[in-house]
Amino acid sequence: MTQPTQAAWPAMLNKVPEVTIAFWVIKILSTTVGETGADYLAVNVGLGSSATTGIMAALLAAALITQIQMRRYVPWIYWLTVVLVSIVGTQITDALTDGLGVSLYASTSVFAVMLAAVFAVWYGVERTLSIHTIVTTRRELFYWTAILITFALGTAAGDLATEALGLGFTVGVFAFGGLIALIWVTYAIGANPVLTFWLAYILTRPLGASIGDLLSQAREYGGAGLGTVYTSLAFLVVIALLVAFANTGQRQRPMSKTA
Repeated sequence: MTQPTQAAWPAMLNKVPEVTIAFWVIKILSTTVGETGADYLAVNVGLGSSATTGIMAALLAAALITQIQMRRYVPWIYWLTVVLVSIVGTQITDALTDGLGVSLYASTSVFAVMLAAVFAVWYGVERTLSIHTIVTTRRELFYWTAILITFALGTAAGDLATEALGLGFTVGVFAFGGLIALIWVTYAIGANPVLTFWLAYILTRPLGASIGDLLSQAREYGGAGLGTVYTSLAFLVVIALLVAFANTGQRQRPMSKTA
């Protein structure tokens, strides 16, 4: 891909962490928290869908403002933003489905078109979709817009597969996990790294949601019956530990020219 020369970029280090195994694990756990956390606040706490969406959207706005003001990748604020985006993305889809009666087929299609449009404009303006070149505020705004839509799309696609199409949580975990594994194989044999990254990123949302539902939902509904409280807390603790240890001493590295 054609990219602007490094001299054209301001003095900002890449704002996205390196794509390692820890990155993917934290991402999947974050999406699981988005599913179980939203359910816990809306149902168990009794806030309801509208109040949960409003509160989480306000927290997300504050986190995004803080994240954008940073001049480099700061692990805690980046991953906090991802968790909040996950919850808000889940709530957007749930509000359309449960509140407005929009079919999952329609919402999945609309979010897919919206994401394609964001990518098209992003690439048209910046000539790259690489997450290794998030070194300007404009690129970061494109990035977080795309991330939010991937969560909404992943929620809709996941619910469509596991609920509307009746695959169930267990089959959903294996189906979406298998698709991600297939994408990894295509990447390993030379497929475009930017394309394979974004495809895998989208699929981690329904995978994480399926894992969350499998663990938290009651046994009569095909789950393990752990509940949203314990599932959310356990995954949040693991996320915090991974962020703390996986990024200890991490240094900013030169930007990749391929991904």
